[in-house]
Amino acid sequence: MAIFKQPLSVLASLMLFFVTSIALASDTVDSTAVESQEVHNEHATHEEMDNHGEKSPKEVINEHIAHHLKDDYYFTFFSDEAEDKHYGFALPVILIDNGLKIFSASEFHYGDKVVEKEGQFYKLYHGKIYKTDAEGTISYDEHHHPTNDKPLDFSITKNVFSLLITAILLFIMFTSLAKTYKNGANSLPKGFSRVLEPLVIYVRDEIARPNIGDKKYKKFMPFLLTVFFLIWLLNLIGLTPLGINVTGNIAITLCLALFTFVITQFSASKDYWAHIFWMPGVPVPMKIILAPIEVLGMFTKPFSLMIRLFANITAGHTVVMGLIAIVFLMKEQLSTGGAIGTSLALTLFISIIELLVAFLQAFIFTMLSSLFIGMAVQEHHHDETHSSDMLGEEDNAIV
Repeated sequence: MAIFKQPLSVLASLMLFFVTSIALASDTVDSTAVESQEVHNEHATHEEMDNHGEKSPKEVINEHIAHHLKDDYYFTFFSDEAEDKHYGFALPVILIDNGLKIFSASEFHYGDKVVEKEGQFYKLYHGKIYKTDAEGTISYDEHHHPTNDKPLDFSITKNVFSLLITAILLFIMFTSLAKTYKNGANSLPKGFSRVLEPLVIYVRDEIARPNIGDKKYKKFMPFLLTVFFLIWLLNLIGLTPLGINVTGNIAITLCLALFTFVITQFSASKDYWAHIFWMPGVPVPMKIILAPIEVLGMFTKPFSLMIRLFANITAGHTVVMGLIAIVFLMKEQLSTGGAIGTSLALTLFISIIELLVAFLQAFIFTMLSSLFIGMAVQEHHHDETHSSDMLGEEDNAIV
């Protein structure tokens, strides 16, 4: 019995809101591993520094890659490290700490300054905002992790900004496409809608229909289209030099996977739950053994969706940044022109592959989501199957 009786267009719209909300509050989930890597780079690689105490090229590269993968409060187009100048623009900081506090991230000056608001002091340290004193003191535990309290952070970071822009683009594109059909089903799309229509038909005919079925696929099309185009656009934006890594944020992939999980479970038929808790057609002892395995499978499916998207996008960004770093690592072994040429050639090759991966990951996530939904909503006819098997056995006996 399906609980969702209305089309999922409202749920698809809510998904964009909740994904953005999760990104607003995902600072801890997103940057824990990155911060651990930064702490490791800061305290475990002192042997790699030269006699003047400067960081080695390897350490600098690791820090740049870690900085690229994590979320940030600034869009930095390029930096002049010699003069310590950064060219870009800051994003708004929104904190809830004994009241609402809103100010620009530029006041942190990339973590060099302490910001005072209504008697409270805040410091930006390793991509997180901590409460501190006027001197910007940061306390550490035995593992050298900060122990300062953190305010509730709802800032508009790069990931949130990118999600909002993507949501606006999706709304504009599909509103334009929908208007072309108001004059009749035979109306032809115009402009960019001509690019969207084949993709919409592809999702419908190659993903939704084969996996969910002709009778029930329409109800899930709004969700599948939203997931496909949201992931695809975010992946494409992630390939720009702006340093955006939205789908490489595990909080975002977790939220997307949770929507697939919720829709799958709440749309499931009675046969689906029968197969989960009391597998038909098998001996009772096996039913008892299979039940916990099937229940575990309910959670491993969305978990695989979450990890697959997160790991592939993060790995792609890491590889591209690593190849760009060849310019710095090989400048002594090769001429400057040779190092730049080698780096550009390899980076261009990987970037072309990343364009394919951007589409492929959107396709895989949508395909698996439709497959899980189809497995949940399909009807099983055990009696008819059992009768057919019995008739087949009787015919074989007669022969």
